[in-house]
Order: sequence, then structure tokens, then C-alpha cells
Amino acid sequence: MMSNQQRNAMISSKQTTRGVALASAPSYDHLKHAPFTNATATEIVRRISEGEWTASQVLEAYIARAAQAQHQTNCLTEVLFEDARLQASQLDEEFATTKKVRGRLHGVPMSFKDQFEIAGYDATIGFTHWANKPSTDDAFLVSLCRAEGAIIIAKTNVPQTMFAFECSNPLWGRTLNPWNAKYTCGGSTGGEAALLALDGSALGVGSDIGGSLRIPASYCGIYSLKPSTGRVSSHGAKGCRPGFEAIRVSYGPMARSPEDCDLFSRIAFGQLDPSRRVAPVPYRPAELPKKLKFGYYFSDSITRSSPATVRAVQETIDALRKAGHECVEFSTALPASAMEVFVGLVTSDGYKRMLSNLEGDPQEDSLFLSTLGAKVPGFVRKIMCFVAQTFIGDRMFPRFFSQARTKSVLEFCEYTNRRNEVEEAWYKEVWDTYQFDGIIAPVQALPVIPHGACAYLSGIASTTVLFNVIDSPVGIVPVTRVDPSLDQLSPNFKPGETGGSTMFEKWMYQNGPRTVYNPQEMAGIPVGVQIVGRKWDDEKVLAMMHVVDEALGPRGFGPGSWETGNNGGI
Repeated sequence: MMSNQQRNAMISSKQTTRGVALASAPSYDHLKHAPFTNATATEIVRRISEGEWTASQVLEAYIARAAQAQHQTNCLTEVLFEDARLQASQLDEEFATTKKVRGRLHGVPMSFKDQFEIAGYDATIGFTHWANKPSTDDAFLVSLCRAEGAIIIAKTNVPQTMFAFECSNPLWGRTLNPWNAKYTCGGSTGGEAALLALDGSALGVGSDIGGSLRIPASYCGIYSLKPSTGRVSSHGAKGCRPGFEAIRVSYGPMARSPEDCDLFSRIAFGQLDPSRRVAPVPYRPAELPKKLKFGYYFSDSITRSSPATVRAVQETIDALRKAGHECVEFSTALPASAMEVFVGLVTSDGYKRMLSNLEGDPQEDSLFLSTLGAKVPGFVRKIMCFVAQTFIGDRMFPRFFSQARTKSVLEFCEYTNRRNEVEEAWYKEVWDTYQFDGIIAPVQALPVIPHGACAYLSGIASTTVLFNVIDSPVGIVPVTRVDPSLDQLSPNFKPGETGGSTMFEKWMYQNGPRTVYNPQEMAGIPVGVQIVGRKWDDEKVLAMMHVVDEALGPRGFGPGSWETGNNGGI
């Protein structure tokens, strides 16, 4: 185990190395660089293929923006600018000779979540003792994208253990929201979302076990897809809980347009890696009916959504109805059952394996509530649940907190079976009953949280956790931005009144000066929605993302949106 002096020296060394690599970036020149950074990945490939642009021209523009994004948000970990320049030069020489692009990502500057191995670079995921241990091979997705002509320019920051929806760790520090530095960019694929929101990358790749692609995408105002598990390779993506598969991780794209999410999916779906764990099902184009049937809801049964979140769902539904689609509101109690199962499974070893990776690193506050239940003695856990229910009147919080304990193998199997039962119940109660094509759901009850709030509000990830438990493909589309004139909380609001968690809702909406939901402070923060499909209907979800995006129309998202200012033009 490192001493504090050794740890501090390691942190200083890694950050100094990053700083040296960043110093090679040119200053961002709007007239010179904006035509490239305002283009989607799809357009970049087209322009290069038509001989209008070169890979090197595009790359320098994105390097300039990536350096600015790093300065503004601290989103980068490993910086690959020099390797990227060499690759761009090789691509340009190849195109000059053949007049053909290498593949579907020719010249596209890409970034990857820090967990993905890239030969010659660390994959620390924020653990100081994992530093200075460079990978010897590329992750399968890195190799796949490079073979298609992509240029990897950087790796991006994650929260400690990748089990929080903030983004901070002792090695690389805290990543900020690109629209308001007082708030988090989300997690665990938070650095990736911040970088893309500021046009520092044209296409990114991340992972999701409880909302890690979707929450930061919504907080930062970009697009994302959480595929069904098994559609995209995980080979070469490091984690801190190897062998835990009761809730499997999904790997997918982050982008600035639905088209770019689709582009990545066409390349990655069904590609067999050395582990042979990917379903050998390549991309299958989806044909949608002219009139789609969407289900929707504004809040799950655990916490009531903020006015900004409700408005995002309502605006989406209004736009879809105007476009001729059918939208039906529904409700179900299954999200709470799914959250019980999730907590029961992820705490099954008391987080021993996950937290063992800290090896002396101070534990981030964002993990406080998530790991608390599994740490305290059983009688203390029971007392806490009793107090919450009896004296605070919260019947929801004890349902989850009571599950947070070490399990026997028998109990673990029972919880795994309960997971399967929840999934089957969802299909019976929702998909089979209503015959929806897709579901429009809130991403989270709050549009964003301030730094540190994940320490006591980790339970509001229930809105995304649901679709990990039942393993549904989910797309994220940005809808609107927080507007103080539209998104004020009703003066009649009472925490827990509708059966949700009294404690969470009090912390969120009525906690005096520490109240989290503040539309004045949050003004301009993006708010997205989840677009949910049945398992294996990933291509249909991608197609529905196009439908929703087109129905909503122009609204200040996509490449170049950072130029509207920190308030999003409000």
C-alpha cells in the first residue's frame, strides 16, 4: 500500500504528464476550427470522402476544443494527441493514394471512457495504485474503431469505482458540468459527456450498469444509447468487480446526434471478440410503422420528478402527438421492486471486492449512502429503517436500505431469481398489456445535482436502474433546459405525499439552504428523456430516437451548442 507521500507524488506525476500532452494543442480559432467541430461524425466522414477536408485538419480542430474542454471541466485523463496526429497523417497519405476512406469512421476524432485499455496508456479508472501500469493491448472496441479509421484523441474521467453518478476520484480530480460549474457532469461516463458537450470529441464510448451512459448524457445535453447487454463487446474494458454478472454492464456510444449513435451501432453490434460473449447478431435496420404507440410516465414510484423533468417528458409527448403518434400514460409499481433487487444484488459481497481497489485512496463522498448499508451491523441497519418509517413516515427508503447487506450464496441466487421475475412482470404488465412500440421515461427526478449530493441521493438513480434490471435498450435524447420561469416547485408540494420516499423528496425539494432543486441556479442545464424498447430491439430504439429528435425540432443541442452560452440562450 502506498504512503500518502507516494500517492501525492503519483498524482502529481500523472497530472503533469497530462499537462505536457495538452500543451501541444493549438488555441481554438472559431473561424478556422468551427466548420470541423460543428460537424457530426457522420458528416466528417462524408466531407473527407469527398476530398473537402483532411483527417489532419479535422483533428487539430478537435484537439483545440478538447484542450478547452479540459480547462473548463477537467474531463480528460490520458491524452493521445501526438499518437493521433501520426494516425491522421497516415490516413491522409492513404486517402491521397487510394482516394478511398479506410472505413466508416475515417478521420473521426474519438474518445473513450478511461476504463477502456489502449496500448501504451494507463487505464486507472481513478485508482492511484493502478497508475504507471500501461496496457499492452487495445480493447476490442478501440481496435474495431481504429480499423474503421477512427482517431483516438483522449480518455475521459470517471468517478471512483465507477459506481456513482458524480465524477470525481483522488487521481484525476473532479469533472464539472459544462453548463454550470456548480453542478456535476454526471457519472460514471461523466468526463465523456462533458467533452462531447463542448465539441472536444466527435464520438465517444462508455458503459452503463445503473445509468452511467444515460445520466451524464442528460446532465450535459448529448445523445446516448445503452444497448441490450451482449450487443457490444466488453473485451478490454477494465472494471473493479470482475466476475459480478447479476447486473451486467452495457457498452455503448455517446454522441452529438442520433445519426452518430446509429453509426457506431452499425459498426459494433454483433462483432465477436476473443471472449465470444457478444451475441452474433449484426445491426439489423428497423422499419417503423408510420404511427407509433408510445407509453409514458412522469415519475417512478420512488421519488416525484421535478417540474423541469416533468416538462421534458410532457414536451416530448406533445411533439410526438403533433407528429401523429399515439401516446398513452401508464403507471406501475415495478420500479420499486427493481430497485430492491438491484440493491440486493450489488451489495451481495458487502462491496468488499469493489472497495478493495481503493488500497488506501480516500473514499469519495459520492459513495457514502450507496455503501453505508452494507457496512453497518445488522441491528443498526434495522434501527435506521425503523426510524425512517416510524418517525419520518418514509416507507420507501427502508425497502431499499434493508436490502443493503452481505448475502449468502443461497440468498444471492434468490435475488437473481427475483431479478428474472421483475423482468418477466414488466413484459407482462407493460409490453404485453399495452403493446407499446416504445416508452418515454424521465432520466432522473432531478435535472442535475450539485457536487456532493450523490452522497445522500444515490437512490434517485432508480429511474435508470430499472432498465438495467430488466435489460432494456434505452436511448437518450436532450429535450429542453431548466427555465426558472417554467419550472418552479408548487407551493403545495409535500414530501412523501404520493407514496415516494419522504427523505429523498425532502432533501431534493424542501431542505432549507441545502435544498437540491433550485431552478434559478440550474437555469440552462439540459434535461433529456429516456426512449425505451424491448430487449434486443436496439435498432428500433435508435430509429425512435430519430423520430423523437425530429418531432422536437431545432432546440439548441448538437454540435456547436456550447456557443449559445452557459444559460443555453434562456
